[in-house]
Amino acid sequence: MLTFLNHQLISFRRSQNQAGNIIARIVMLLFVLYFLAMAIGAGFFMNKLIHSFFPDRNAVDVFNGFILYYFLADFLMRVQFQELPVLSIAPYLHLNITRKKIIGFLNITGLFSAFNVFPIFLFLPFISTTIAGIYGSFAACMFAFAILSLIVFNNYLVLYLKRKWFSNFTFILVGILVLAALATLDYFKIISTADISMAVFNGINQKPLLAFVFTLMALAIFLVNTKYLKQNLYLEELSTKKESKTSTDYPFLNRFGKVGELAALELKLILRHKRSRSSLYMGFLFLAYGFIFYKEPLIANNKFGSLLFAAIFMTGISIIMYGQFMFAWQSAHFDGLLANKVDLKNFIKAKFLLFTISCTLITLLATFYGFVSWKLLMLHIAAYLYNIGFGTVIVLWFATKNYKRLDLSKGASFNWQGTGAVQWIMSLPLIVLPFVIYLPFDIMGKPFIGLLALSIFGLITLLMRNFWVNQLTKLFIKKRYRIAEGFRE
Repeated sequence: MLTFLNHQLISFRRSQNQAGNIIARIVMLLFVLYFLAMAIGAGFFMNKLIHSFFPDRNAVDVFNGFILYYFLADFLMRVQFQELPVLSIAPYLHLNITRKKIIGFLNITGLFSAFNVFPIFLFLPFISTTIAGIYGSFAACMFAFAILSLIVFNNYLVLYLKRKWFSNFTFILVGILVLAALATLDYFKIISTADISMAVFNGINQKPLLAFVFTLMALAIFLVNTKYLKQNLYLEELSTKKESKTSTDYPFLNRFGKVGELAALELKLILRHKRSRSSLYMGFLFLAYGFIFYKEPLIANNKFGSLLFAAIFMTGISIIMYGQFMFAWQSAHFDGLLANKVDLKNFIKAKFLLFTISCTLITLLATFYGFVSWKLLMLHIAAYLYNIGFGTVIVLWFATKNYKRLDLSKGASFNWQGTGAVQWIMSLPLIVLPFVIYLPFDIMGKPFIGLLALSIFGLITLLMRNFWVNQLTKLFIKKRYRIAEGFRE
């Protein structure tokens, strides 16, 4: 095991872009620490949070009813973001190393994921205080054991599915819709997932040995995963996957193939030039925008119409700040893009990918507003879905009408170069349309239905992304020489 770890360390030190890898890991570590701090805070104040949101209900019942929802959401997040253990096993297969050791290393490194740490700090404080105080230490220990078993179960289930079948964003969308449907059925008391969850975990409180059911589930998926690895540790299996894999300086983009490679090139452009970097930093600074607009009386009275602009602006700031000058960022080498063998559909897809990743990160960082009110989380989710669904499309559509060159060496502050009528016109549908969708429901006294309508609109446009990619590619092909001519001026 130590030999494998040493090889991974050597590989990291000898990588082509060591500085970039270190910076990327530091940024990821900061994100992990941020969300870990939020999990710890929520864990230690879980009792107070439950009583503030559900003052008339038993805290343990609410907590138990929440658990299955958490692990369903955890599963969807893992499918999208959890990385497969990194180990190039081809060089080891012809050596005198047993497959058991290689698979053992893959299984152990598969546990090193932030997703396996968050629930420990989220659930264990409540278990060790409230549940232990009511049901005793043994019941609390077995309850914790059940939670740990569910963590392991989700971990290896996702690794198995990603190795065998998918790593598909469409699957995530379907999963989100299923989760939303379960919550809706729960709300209208048709089928209550919360009641099922409460019954299962209240059963563990009453009969602690039932926790071993989850342990058996975790052991079963671990054995299934191990068996699959044993049957697929062959060069023929590796070669078929190797053909479709690209290498970038940002490993998390490898899974997207050629699209990820183009996105990685653009990410380098953003980080290497002053103006694009300035736009990125300003996006993070605008996270404080909510403190100006989010007033307690507006939140308490569900006046989301007065909060919607700030939510759209914050969650979509990367789309607005960077997307308004789209294609102009490549104005210095745009002719080279047209002259080289670049699949223009993948070029458009890379833009969508970068927008989606940046918008997701900003929205996750904005979750700290949830400590102000859970209503703001719902507002941000609606705004987020609108931005990655419709906002990305409208920005790229207007980008085909932008012919002004940019000088990337200059900062973004008080710099109006490249700004024209396109940027101002683009802001109208981007900012106005959410109000057109939401306000009719607000007038009828259904503000939460208005947020749901905005979310559904965003999801529909997101599910139509392939259609938009095809249409934007056709438009870009039609306009590409006019754009290139403008960038030469």
